[in-house]
Amino acid sequence: MQRALFSRSALLAQQTAKNALLLQRLDRSMSSVTIPPPACMLRPLEAPLRYLFGPGPSNVPPRILAVGAKPIIGHMHQEMFEIMNDIKRGIQYAFQTENNMTISMSGSGHTAMECAVFNVVEPGESVLVAINGIWGERVAEIAERMGANVHRMVKTPGGYFSNKEIEQAIAKHKPVLFFLTHGESSAGLCHPVNGIGDICRKHNCLFLVDTVASLGAAPIFMDKQNIDILYTGSQKALNAPPGTAPISFNDRACHKMFNRKTKPVSYLLDMTHLSNYWGCDGKPARAYHHTGPVSGFFALRESLSILAEKGLEESWKKHKEVAGYLYRGLEDLGLKLFIPERELRLPSVTTIAIPDGYDWRELLAYIMKHHNMEMTGGLGPSIGMVMRIGLMGYNCEKTNADMALNALADALKNCKKSKA
Repeated sequence: MQRALFSRSALLAQQTAKNALLLQRLDRSMSSVTIPPPACMLRPLEAPLRYLFGPGPSNVPPRILAVGAKPIIGHMHQEMFEIMNDIKRGIQYAFQTENNMTISMSGSGHTAMECAVFNVVEPGESVLVAINGIWGERVAEIAERMGANVHRMVKTPGGYFSNKEIEQAIAKHKPVLFFLTHGESSAGLCHPVNGIGDICRKHNCLFLVDTVASLGAAPIFMDKQNIDILYTGSQKALNAPPGTAPISFNDRACHKMFNRKTKPVSYLLDMTHLSNYWGCDGKPARAYHHTGPVSGFFALRESLSILAEKGLEESWKKHKEVAGYLYRGLEDLGLKLFIPERELRLPSVTTIAIPDGYDWRELLAYIMKHHNMEMTGGLGPSIGMVMRIGLMGYNCEKTNADMALNALADALKNCKKSKA
């Protein structure tokens, strides 16, 4: 009996020892990493301080940077909902609208662009897109990807569409949606909007407008101009970091959006969910949909607060004055403005024709290297046609215009010019 107990104890001890050895081997195999920590991740982050005088993002004022560093709170906390409510009211002021369905997308301006198209257009429906730069091209592709029947009105960069041309195209193609870029930053054009909303209503068509590059810099009146859907981005004249995108839908757009036969192709951008997340659907409780960019919303609220304190009309006035000051300086340097009609120039982004005999890439590289300053070339169809200078929001100052002009003069003097 005693011998049997001893044998069982010995076997148990032996098995326990084997199990412990097996666990040690397993632990070693699971914890043995083959890829070491990258050296770059063991160094502190360094971000250079540059003058962002391109088409965006623009330099962010210290006040907004400070707000972005505030402690994170839960995206479903009551305090966060109050901040989102403030953002909604700030957007309504900036857009000059009373639309209840006014929110900010969690993402860049492209997110709002896709949200608009995905929610109001169903596969097979007709969409008309005015293309005179890159942003119309993007909307046309987005609409095609989700199955719309896309029709294009096309002009070279810097060209604009008359109301007569727009009405003729709408009457011909009978679209459910017409898209126009108000501030075409790739060409530096601020497109006229008056009367187009009336045309769209006459033909039972929704009017979608992109103001990413123009909001806060050029007048826009969503309600008065009968714009059905309007969106913008945070990183230009609003001066917040990239990553949030205000958008608003009026009742006409909401009727089309919420009476679909099919669900939108994107769950993330589905306004049936986002309208609840932003407290726009009249329901007593907000349900979880996605985790919004808390710090980004802090910064967006502060940027809208700064705009409210300054006043829209004062902001529009200052952008026009600084842009005019820049125009005179560019002409004094012998440079040609790309948009000849002064009233059609986008105040936030000025385009100049590439000076004869110069390599525009070399000019921009020189300015970056010797002046720590970003200016850019064209984008999309305007590549090789223009160089772009952006003075918007916080950067919209005559002293910054002088810095940009001095940098350009230095580049023109020191960069090689071909005989041609």
